[in-house]
Amino acid sequence: MEKYKIGILGCGKVAHLHAKAILGIPEAELTAVWSRSKETAEKFAAQYGVKAYQSINKMITENQIDLVVVCTPHPFHKEPTIEAAQAGANILVEKPLASTLIDCDEMISVCRENRVKLGVISQRRWYAPAKRVKQAIEDGKIGKPALGTISILGWRDQTYYDADAWRGTWQMEGGGVLVNQAPHQLDILLWMMGDIDEVYGIWKNLNHPYIEVEDTAVAIVRFKNGGIGNILVSNSQKPGIHGKVHIHGENGASVGIQTDGGAMFIAGSSGVLEPPVNDLWTVPGEEHLLQQWKQEDSEFFQQIDATTFYMKEQIEDFILALKENREPLVTGGQGRKTVELFTAIYRSARDGKPVRFPLAADDLQNDMDGRLHSVKY
Repeated sequence: MEKYKIGILGCGKVAHLHAKAILGIPEAELTAVWSRSKETAEKFAAQYGVKAYQSINKMITENQIDLVVVCTPHPFHKEPTIEAAQAGANILVEKPLASTLIDCDEMISVCRENRVKLGVISQRRWYAPAKRVKQAIEDGKIGKPALGTISILGWRDQTYYDADAWRGTWQMEGGGVLVNQAPHQLDILLWMMGDIDEVYGIWKNLNHPYIEVEDTAVAIVRFKNGGIGNILVSNSQKPGIHGKVHIHGENGASVGIQTDGGAMFIAGSSGVLEPPVNDLWTVPGEEHLLQQWKQEDSEFFQQIDATTFYMKEQIEDFILALKENREPLVTGGQGRKTVELFTAIYRSARDGKPVRFPLAADDLQNDMDGRLHSVKY
């Protein structure tokens, strides 16, 4: 069996989850890791029995790496992605694709120029409840998607922000709940509802005075298909997390998924406490299936390690895309749309008015799309 050689760029907490996921793929071989810190790279490499590098180009060319997974902090996705693309490797980037549109556009452009594939981690698309919702929409069971909502009510304490120097800062994290915790649900909303026409949004830091970034954001969305949407995401509500994406159709039927429940997942510190489940299903004649699916999904959840299982499935899709010479399920372009959405919320809050799509990249010389703007309500 042909094995695809995979390298990891960045050796932080989430990189360990990717390493464990890769080790569970028969067609994959975890080959090498890179970090700017020699000590960090060597420690990570020793744990997984691979080679350590401080040069991305050298790592890729010496080992003929097929795919790299970028696990650096969000504002630092661009440089390793560009260097890897220029060395000829395909690239899968941890969410979000980047923290700014200007970085997204450069990453996409360089990957296109070097004819390598670019994807972004959005493993919640592989949840069985999420796939049921998507299939119901495609099968016309709710008619045209007319209303899409996201709700994330969770909590991050000071211990979380103190755990890594980059957390809670504009320059090192790129943003707060919009950039770090919400991209998975934003991606699913876009996957279900389609492209956006206009966004009006606001954000605030409600009860985290020890960080720079927002802990809460709210937005109203108008989609190109004529539907509307609402986004409410927050790290300011104790004690745990409830992440939901609900889609309501023009025929009155609704479908939905609770993607996260129980407590906020923190890579390297906690597990996934509750199974993802369909928590809303009013398709005529199928209402009775909700409890059956909840039981099936809960039983399956007990049989897997949810922190790595769905990552493994997405990496397997990327490998299959390489074999079949097709695009992966979640492309760099789709990853950009998530960044475009949270960027629009920042800009709308800064300017006090709706933002029309598509968004062009800002040169970021002034206020990082409104992130450095003092928002007062």
